[in-house]
Amino acid sequence: MASPEEQLGLRFDAPRERRRVWAVRELVTQVRGLVEQEYGDIWVEGEISNFRPAPSGHVYFTLKEADAQLPIVLFRRQAMLLRFRPEDGLHVLVRGRVSIYEQRGQLQLVAETMEPVGAGSLQLAFEQLKERLKGEGLFNTERKQALPMFPRTVGIVTSPTGAVIRDFLNIVSRRHSGLNVLLYPVSVQGESSPGEIEAALAELNASQLVDLIVLARGGGSLEDLAAFNSERVARAIASSGVPVVSAVGHETDFTIADFVSDLRAPTPSAAAELITEAQHKIAEHLATASQRLERAARFQLLQARQRLTRLPVSRAESRLTILLHRLDQRLDDAAQRMDGAVGARLRQQQNRVADLAAAVMRHDPRQQLAHARAHFVDMRVRLDRCLERLIDASASRLNALNARLHSLSPLAVLDRGYALLLSSDGVVIRSVTQIAAGDRVTARLADGSFTSRVESAAAGTGDAAATNDVPRKKTEKRGNPSR
Repeated sequence: MASPEEQLGLRFDAPRERRRVWAVRELVTQVRGLVEQEYGDIWVEGEISNFRPAPSGHVYFTLKEADAQLPIVLFRRQAMLLRFRPEDGLHVLVRGRVSIYEQRGQLQLVAETMEPVGAGSLQLAFEQLKERLKGEGLFNTERKQALPMFPRTVGIVTSPTGAVIRDFLNIVSRRHSGLNVLLYPVSVQGESSPGEIEAALAELNASQLVDLIVLARGGGSLEDLAAFNSERVARAIASSGVPVVSAVGHETDFTIADFVSDLRAPTPSAAAELITEAQHKIAEHLATASQRLERAARFQLLQARQRLTRLPVSRAESRLTILLHRLDQRLDDAAQRMDGAVGARLRQQQNRVADLAAAVMRHDPRQQLAHARAHFVDMRVRLDRCLERLIDASASRLNALNARLHSLSPLAVLDRGYALLLSSDGVVIRSVTQIAAGDRVTARLADGSFTSRVESAAAGTGDAAATNDVPRKKTEKRGNPSR
């Protein structure tokens, strides 16, 4: 059915709007260009969160406030120019340009420089103690002792399990094998650490065994280095009669111990090199000059970069730099995904190895060996008992035989009142025919013997005859009754 307007012959051509459809990349690219043009050089203040340095040297973190956050990327060349070490919770002021990371469609700030803002409680306590000890003159150069050029024994106060002592000994053995190193183990962090370090310095001074003391620890946060920022340790170093070298943390870490000690080494490894250097004063001067030159060069390079950012540059160079930065960021993302995949694969293999190990343990021959060993012990106990019963039976039999032998012994017969007659040549007389009148015989009794002479001898036919016809003997006492 026609509309009323068409029935009346009226026609109204309404204007049609032209619709523009954007490609995602085209829209993000145009927005990025507008944002970079509008916010090409700005300063942003906030707190560091989710700090993540990449293996490539680039640094990623989030700058946040109570209800907002902004991703930050600091590329390697700019990160190398920083004078401090960023970490989570640090309040900083960042200068850079706002951009959009196209692969994520994410707004971010590409940082050029960064500097800390304010200080926490530990930093405030550090500054207060530093000013107080400085006012007392503990940092004065006049009170610092000169290090011996050729020390014979060096005492090192550090943790015995850390990498510091291993690196220190490796360098000393390589550069000066004749140097003796005396390790005094202490805790390098925690509540007991200041007291242990103070006691170590006192005992090394009292022992008079060392020519130099090195106070060493690896790098860490301000909380980890709190023991070396304590007043107890500072005064123990100041009262030491032996020169003390402070080698705490990294090159950018400074502690109260560094200011009080007779010499500060940037790292424990550098301390090992300094004390083994014969011309240590020249090495110290060169190291100081090198550090000052490096800081001046960084400052000059930073100023030149800042001046360069204010100058107009060609569009091609700018786009090339942005493209390189974008590719670097994509490379970091790919590396992160690869690390995640490798970690997942590694965990899968670890679980498989754990299952195989459990299966092997269920068929472990050591368990069978344990059962066999227990059976062997039981059989040995039973064998010992059998041997004991056999020995007891043999002993009983031996005692019976001994008693029987004793009952059959002629000596036992003599105990019942009988006598044993022996001829003059020692032959036993069993018959009267073996003797004649005038023979000398020896009678053996139970308690001795005596010698007799036969006066007559006659054979008997019975008990009566034997009783009536007993020959008389003339007895001569000879021999010892005890025989």
